[in-house]
Amino acid sequence: MTGPTNNTLGWMLDEVLKVPQARHAILLSADGMLRAFSKDIGRDDAERLAAGLSGVQSISRSTAEFCGTPHTPWRQTLIEFADGYVFLVAAGEGAYLAVSTGEDVDMEAVTYRMHKLVDRLGKELTSPARQDTGSPA
Repeated sequence: MTGPTNNTLGWMLDEVLKVPQARHAILLSADGMLRAFSKDIGRDDAERLAAGLSGVQSISRSTAEFCGTPHTPWRQTLIEFADGYVFLVAAGEGAYLAVSTGEDVDMEAVTYRMHKLVDRLGKELTSPARQDTGSPA
């Protein structure tokens, strides 16, 4: 997986944006760390959004029992705004892919491209939990 200061997977996220009305894409970890971002979003904005979307996926997962059982796996969240959408999908253990779009986007095409990207990258998108790097007391 790429580190927070390395955007080597950014070009792959740009592939999702070939759908008309797709705007930006970011890859984030469960703890809100930015892992990669598409070319038309700045790093600072992408880092801020990664932190916020980490909370969104956490809240979404906490409502699983509303769909049946508390152990129903979370797969994706869709957020609608007056001017567009944010799609957030699971992209491997501890990793999430988010795409923002305009309001007239083909939602099926965006979701399809997102899932194809997740399938294509497989282990590249997996973001394992960070290990404690502090020295023992």
